[in-house]
Amino acid sequence: MKKAAATRLHILQKSFELIYAKGYQNASIDDILATTAVTKGAFYYHFKNKDEMGLAIINELMKPTLKQGLVDPLQNVYNPLDAIYQLIYNLLLKDPFLRVEYGCPAANFTQEMAPWNKEFTLSLNAITKEWEETMNSAIESGIKQGIVKSDANAYQITLFVMSGYWGIRNFGKLANTSQVYKPYLKELKRYLNNLKTS
Repeated sequence: MKKAAATRLHILQKSFELIYAKGYQNASIDDILATTAVTKGAFYYHFKNKDEMGLAIINELMKPTLKQGLVDPLQNVYNPLDAIYQLIYNLLLKDPFLRVEYGCPAANFTQEMAPWNKEFTLSLNAITKEWEETMNSAIESGIKQGIVKSDANAYQITLFVMSGYWGIRNFGKLANTSQVYKPYLKELKRYLNNLKTS
């Protein structure tokens, strides 16, 4: 990797860590410069402004990472209900990067920036739609294979699971403990088991 590309990636990675901890609007350019240890000139060589950097974080760092964590585990699965539970369990209790006290980075960006920045909204929506469509497709496949009850509504299940995940992440932020995840996971398992044909 060339030096300029390495510097750009370094800025994105360190800025993402800062924004995840502090929030996008609370992270000033001065904070970013201090965290990344680059000069103002170097920052503005790579990005016109903070929002351009923020979009690059979403598109270049978050999208690939979230695809790996949210989408890939639901592709080509035999039992989508077990796969969904395992995915949520791993995100809440096993993922070494996601911190209880900071919540979900995609949800944080959405809450902070979607109302104010159309480009952020479009990029964040693309992440959400890919997860939604993949989960929906996996459940529909499970219905066709007779694993999921025939009267199940894949779209409704998908929205319920996704909104539950984002919601419990916020509870975790408030309580600053993963203990709040455990009753949610217990109920999620019960809900998904009730959708199985046997």
